[in-house]
Amino acid sequence: MFKYRSQPFWNIFFVVLVWLPVFSVRVMGQDADNLMGQVLDKVSGEPLPGATVFWKDQSSKGAVTDVDGRFSIAMNALPSTLEIRFLGYQPVSRAINNKTDDLKFFLHPEEMALEEVLVSDRREDHNVLSTEIGRNEISGEELKRIPALFGEVDLLRGIQLLPGVNTAGEGTTGLFVRGGSADQNLIQIDGAPIYNPSHFFGFFSVFNPDALTDVSLYKGNIPAQFGGRVSSLLDISLKEGNTRKIEGEGGIGSISSRLTVDGPLFSDNSSFVLSGRRTYADIFLAFSPNEDIRDNQLYFYDLSGKLMWRKGTKNKFTFSTYYGSDFLGLSGQFGLGWNNWINSFNWDRQINEQLYLDVTAYYSYYKYLIGFSDEDNGFDWSNYFSETGIRAALTYLPRESTEIKTGIHSQLYYFAPVDLQPAEGSGIEPLVTNPRVGLQNNFFIALKEEISERISIEGGLRYGLYQQIGEGVNYLYENNDPGGSGQVTDTLEYRLGEKMQQYQGLEPRLAVRYLAGKGTAIKGSYNRNYQYIQVASNSSAGLPIDRWVPAGKYILPIRGDQVSAGIFQNLSNNQWEVSVEGYYRDFRNIVDLKQGANVLFSDNIETEILSGNGWSYGLEFLLRKNVGKTTGWLSYTRSRVFRKIRGINGGFPYPPRYDRPNDVSLVVSHQLSERVSLSGTFIYTTGIAVTFPVGSYEVDEQRVPLYGEQRNSDRFPDYHRMDLSLTLKNKDKGRWWQGSWNFSIYNAYGRKNPFSYEFTDIYNNDIGFDPGLGEEVSAVRPGVVMTYLFGILPSVTYNFKF
Repeated sequence: MFKYRSQPFWNIFFVVLVWLPVFSVRVMGQDADNLMGQVLDKVSGEPLPGATVFWKDQSSKGAVTDVDGRFSIAMNALPSTLEIRFLGYQPVSRAINNKTDDLKFFLHPEEMALEEVLVSDRREDHNVLSTEIGRNEISGEELKRIPALFGEVDLLRGIQLLPGVNTAGEGTTGLFVRGGSADQNLIQIDGAPIYNPSHFFGFFSVFNPDALTDVSLYKGNIPAQFGGRVSSLLDISLKEGNTRKIEGEGGIGSISSRLTVDGPLFSDNSSFVLSGRRTYADIFLAFSPNEDIRDNQLYFYDLSGKLMWRKGTKNKFTFSTYYGSDFLGLSGQFGLGWNNWINSFNWDRQINEQLYLDVTAYYSYYKYLIGFSDEDNGFDWSNYFSETGIRAALTYLPRESTEIKTGIHSQLYYFAPVDLQPAEGSGIEPLVTNPRVGLQNNFFIALKEEISERISIEGGLRYGLYQQIGEGVNYLYENNDPGGSGQVTDTLEYRLGEKMQQYQGLEPRLAVRYLAGKGTAIKGSYNRNYQYIQVASNSSAGLPIDRWVPAGKYILPIRGDQVSAGIFQNLSNNQWEVSVEGYYRDFRNIVDLKQGANVLFSDNIETEILSGNGWSYGLEFLLRKNVGKTTGWLSYTRSRVFRKIRGINGGFPYPPRYDRPNDVSLVVSHQLSERVSLSGTFIYTTGIAVTFPVGSYEVDEQRVPLYGEQRNSDRFPDYHRMDLSLTLKNKDKGRWWQGSWNFSIYNAYGRKNPFSYEFTDIYNNDIGFDPGLGEEVSAVRPGVVMTYLFGILPSVTYNFKF
């Protein structure tokens, strides 16, 4: 029997309307009289964030340019000389005789033949002076120096080399940050979230390195304007186009090629970027003499673009879009495809010298499709989900040492029904589940304050109100326990917009920095985050068909609390960075699957999962060199992760698969000459946690492994690997075309790192022997077969710029 709840639901978006007047205010009567301007690259016309600006006679005080290269500095007695400095660029001095609001400074890159300089959007001592803790950055240039798998430079593979970040195993790009699972990371492109950031089942990420500009990983102290995940934030920005001339870059690799073109659109106030990448593995398959292989399909491609337009000196508009697609087809019998589509619109407005508005609207869409052609069991199975959101932030700078930011963030999640349609004549029953819809409104406020020369604080508060709303259903279970018998006793249907379940939570955030001496800082932070959607999956590596589920009547939102502390020091005039960070993280209401659970084809997901708590702790060490002929970093992480869920492992704590107590990464790049550079990486980690069988039994003359109650009590062997690369630039004789060759060796010493183990019968002492072929079987014994993915794997890529 169905019951209806006719409960009116008032969408709390009315709060947004109440806040709208806040974003159109004009602060009057300010006592600061500031000079404003912008710092740009003379060659490309792109803004230079992080440049220092100061008056010649007041070098101890000044300003730092923002992400758009803009600055605001207190006026000095005129005439006076303004100094502009930026690492890797020739300094500029300009005499200022009268105040103007449209100053532009063009800096020319320094010619440094043997000094490799990495330019970032921050000061070289930012890691010490800021309150940021648990944050790491990696530039596009650094990514391109890291040896590549199949010659394909990969962002997520580079992020995995940072401290506190683990992987689920060989050949995966999933991120497991400080004990969190892969779905607990917020990965966003220009403010829009992406739900499956990988191609080729996790071997490559969806990010084209040529199209990126800024990449920041927040493992703790996540800014208050961001939320929705309990583990980390990976904030990625697509680059803006050159406003002065058309230029491009790309590469032709072993399995894929890429091209990026950018330049001015209509004038020097607007620009465009277009980027594309595609594999051609399917082209090689067509030349196979084997007809079965020739009919297979295997490819991915992605396209991205960004438009920028400045209206005057106070308004900037950008539109970013990304589309990526994967497809695997086997002999016309089986097909699996998935795609991401992301759009983001951003408006930055400088209301006056102390007030800034930043508005971002986005739409993120993910879909997958599986088809199986068979007369008896053929079917088509598809599903998709999306997130639509808008974020508005108002930044107020009352004085040089204070920053106040406040705003709103509204999100609408839509999880479409799973649609399983059998082929004509198939014996499979059709399946259509119910949709799930979530509405989340967030309000945030943050404060940064330089209390004194030694003490700085950053505090924030985020409030989230989440509601699961109709159209949808809630099932009622015997004894109100879906984890028991799973017997449905009744069903409640909800109409469009009706409230089905509501959760809310405050997320306080606090960070403190104390300067203990020149170039040395002690920092501490506390963060609380709520996560209202999560993945129910039995694969820790992440699959294209993972089932995302929102919080509801039986699935509670995850709560994550983290305390961290660290010591940060710069050496040798900021050429070296050294840091040691420790953390403890507590998880509440995390879910794991029952043994043999089926979540892909179930509308009663709550009957297939169990929930409980978890915790992780660790110590991270990082030594990093950013300037000079030799650059890179050495990181070591000592950590543990545990979960305790009733009904799993006898109720005792157990580690998830990605628990790796020891993790060492070494990344080194050396500039041998103006044309030749060498790079190498070395990785060592403890093996992943797994469950091995405790015995076996026979069914229909087949040996079947028997598993005990303990979960993940065994481990793979320790993992280690070395990768090497050499880059050779073509001679540059002033030509418009610049080319270079990259030669990489993945797994240089041929380590056979296990990808999987199979417990099976081995016939005639030959793991490749198939008794089904009718040959005589002389011996049979139980055995273990190890599969590894890569031996020594060389690759070559030709990169170019014009």
